[in-house]
Amino acid sequence: MDKRRYFLRKVANALLTIIVVISFNFILFRIMPGDPARLLLPKGRFQAGAIEKQRKIFRLDKPLHEQFVYYWYDTVRLELGFSFKEKRPVAEVVGERIWPTVLLAGTGTIIATLIGYTTGVFAAWRRNSKYDVISTNVGMFFYSMPMFWFGLICIMIFSVYLGWFPVGRMLEPGATFDHWYQQVGSVLYHMILPVSVFAVAYVGEYHLIMRSSLTGVMREDFVLTARAKGLSDNRVLWSHVVPNALLPTVTIVMMNLGFVMSGTILIESVFNWPGLGLLAYEAMLNRDYPVMQAVFLVAAVAVILANLVADIMYYYLDPRVKA
Repeated sequence: MDKRRYFLRKVANALLTIIVVISFNFILFRIMPGDPARLLLPKGRFQAGAIEKQRKIFRLDKPLHEQFVYYWYDTVRLELGFSFKEKRPVAEVVGERIWPTVLLAGTGTIIATLIGYTTGVFAAWRRNSKYDVISTNVGMFFYSMPMFWFGLICIMIFSVYLGWFPVGRMLEPGATFDHWYQQVGSVLYHMILPVSVFAVAYVGEYHLIMRSSLTGVMREDFVLTARAKGLSDNRVLWSHVVPNALLPTVTIVMMNLGFVMSGTILIESVFNWPGLGLLAYEAMLNRDYPVMQAVFLVAAVAVILANLVADIMYYYLDPRVKA
């Protein structure tokens, strides 16, 4: 297949998907119950017509099709509106929360990938051994374990009982630092527990996927041919088996990297980590439609772009795509 045509087709599919997602994004949060204009007002008595005034300010008084036009016009200009709750631009609110999520989930994803794939490789290579049985069962336990439950257990043990790590947050409230490296050290210290919980939750998935993929590749004829040539086990494993076993796992890795931008709602809610996940949870509680739309949009676009990168990587990793 022509390289240029392949890339153009994948980019066009990604753009079309983004357009559909943006349109769906508008509808999804307007079918939720409750009146957001009423939530903008303080509790108790308020002047007559205050709700209508709020609807007019945020264009909630317009018909849905007009709101849809305004929504697309603002989205194209990257003007995502104002937060109902914080009364400031949504882009500013979301921008503050992106990097804490990338730091937390990105670090956890890298650790989980390295550990899970390495243990999966050795489990498949030593199939049916004691190591394979133990590591695979542990991986299945981690894979099926509720992330929020494991996070709460870790807080109870390591934060409350042992007092080794902070209960939550990214920094201590009101903390001041004389040097930048002190702040970095504090952030890293607060990261240890949530990153560990996140990584453990995904280690099992990566272990099982890599083991399954490697087991299938080991039955191929080219592996038998490599052994017949007298190549060492390490050469057969790392030069022939692992590169081919990585192909089916590229999509899984890239999709999970895309979900990094969506934020780990459960982890961030349990540890009160100020990322996109916690922001989405707070926006849902307050029916803050502009913020919910922005978080959903960032998450969806991140997943679509990650899949696009996976398709491009497949072109170079898999010779069959070029055929």
